[in-house]
Amino acid sequence: MLVFLLLPLLGQAETSRNYAENAQARDFADYMVREHGFEAVDLQALLGEATYKQSIIDAMNRPAEKVKEWKDYREIFVTEKRLRQGIEFWQAQRATLERAEAEFGVPPQIVVAIIGVETYYGRITGSYRVIDALTTLAFDYPRRSKFFTRELENFLLLSREQGLNPLNLKGSYAGAMGFGQFMPSSYRAYAVDYNEDGVADIWTDPVDAIGSVANYFHRHGWRTGDEVAVRARIAGEYQPENINKVVKPYMDLSALADQGFTPVDESLSADTRAIPLKLQGRKGVEFWLGLHNFYVITRYNTSFRYAMAVNQLSEKLLEQMANAAP
Repeated sequence: MLVFLLLPLLGQAETSRNYAENAQARDFADYMVREHGFEAVDLQALLGEATYKQSIIDAMNRPAEKVKEWKDYREIFVTEKRLRQGIEFWQAQRATLERAEAEFGVPPQIVVAIIGVETYYGRITGSYRVIDALTTLAFDYPRRSKFFTRELENFLLLSREQGLNPLNLKGSYAGAMGFGQFMPSSYRAYAVDYNEDGVADIWTDPVDAIGSVANYFHRHGWRTGDEVAVRARIAGEYQPENINKVVKPYMDLSALADQGFTPVDESLSADTRAIPLKLQGRKGVEFWLGLHNFYVITRYNTSFRYAMAVNQLSEKLLEQMANAAP
């Protein structure tokens, strides 16, 4: 492994390394042969084609949702162009979105906002070969090696199940795929064949993508009709230690009030549970309470900024869709 770690320092191009002789990759191949019946010669050839990408490691170390302030992060996603194209997508897929809402209880604006944030409604689905992303992160990113090794396992199983060539499939630098940017394990667990053509295709089929995103939220506990987040007032000496922690809401409004946070919306039930949020907005600091559905959004991406971007884009989409109605 040491020689692999040194190669970038020696000025080697990132495309000069493959995983045919990597010890971890060989162990992984043995596991796939033993546990899933893959052919050893096929896996050896596949791993020989998979290529290390330093740019993937670099991207993993500086994701926008962790390094940008909310005011800057929001401006990436809540834009007039993304809203306009979101309305176009909603109108084109209205029947499917309404069907998904009836079946899964997830409103159209949330599904459209997710697909809008993830891929600009299918326009930008990623330029990395998924095999390169997942091998790089499984075998050369120790901090999350176990996670990405499991995703590589699921990716190869998915490719076999759908009769796809794993060398041809592209996605994000983290190996996320399709309209909704599902990781391979999520694809296998939550993707649905929503147009009933025999295959769950979230790569190119917006109908399957809509059904799959709605199914994902339904399976993670989306509460129909509930809000996502509400503005909060703060007392002068609020307690900051629990702010912006992405956890399942466990404090009710009374406990939050004891820590200095009260919702602006006074109609919320006393037993409502929430997490306190502090965001740096364009006009100053904003305080919010993230509710249960906010937490559900973070099951898609574990970032409070991401969840808030989805929420605010969804609200703008709903508002503009209402104005666009005949």
